[in-house]
Amino acid sequence: MGMIASPQNKKIKDIRRLLRCKGEWTLLEGPHLVGAALEAGAALETVLATAPFLSTPEGRRLSAGMAGPPLVVEPRVLEVLADADSPRGIAALARLPRGGAETLPAVPGGLYLYLEGLQDPGNLGALARTAEAAGAAGIALSPGAASPNHPRALRASAGSLLRLPAAVGVEPAALEARLAPLGPRWAALVPHGGQDLYGPLELPAAAPLVLALGAEGPGLSPALSRRAALRVTIPLEPPVESLNATVAAALALFELRRRRLGEARASML
Repeated sequence: MGMIASPQNKKIKDIRRLLRCKGEWTLLEGPHLVGAALEAGAALETVLATAPFLSTPEGRRLSAGMAGPPLVVEPRVLEVLADADSPRGIAALARLPRGGAETLPAVPGGLYLYLEGLQDPGNLGALARTAEAAGAAGIALSPGAASPNHPRALRASAGSLLRLPAAVGVEPAALEARLAPLGPRWAALVPHGGQDLYGPLELPAAAPLVLALGAEGPGLSPALSRRAALRVTIPLEPPVESLNATVAAALALFELRRRRLGEARASML
């Protein structure tokens, strides 16, 4: 097949139709995400790239790792398909199935992030990137939360949502049941009234810990707050009353990781 020059090409129209269905289908935009998908072994249905990009060292490196040659397209074809203003010369149609709580690994002593009502795909991607960096075992998203397959979520995650297990439509009881044999403990990150994140906390090293975080504004539901045996708050200097959800989650995840690693090392002495 020669170069595809028109967005009205049948192949391009078929891709657009699949993307409108959302769900499992998504477009990975730019060389970083396409490369991360190849490294993660994700199934790439179709790869589209411009001739100038394919002539670059990065383009040649990515092409060498593909099962077949990419479709060569004019830049304006990529611009029509992509969510980003500039897809940077390459994009790939991928099928990324997302299941429920049963798809998450049950890891003894694992750290999990439960996101309730999170609507912003960019925040979801940033949180996934932070969770992976903090060594989390997985992310669970409540019903109605943003999709981990949204292009903005995937871009903001810088590839983390292609590697870190992310379950969708998860009720707290379902996650509890999935981890039940390991005796999970829930911790709620709340803006006020919880135990000081940097003060004494009881964190058993062997049991999974689920850190629950609500959307900015509404926060956690009363039912989820009641489920948490531990409520933690990040101490702030006035007049600041709250932090961005991503910043707050990063502080909590890394502090909990630091403490649990310290306790695990102490138990080995």
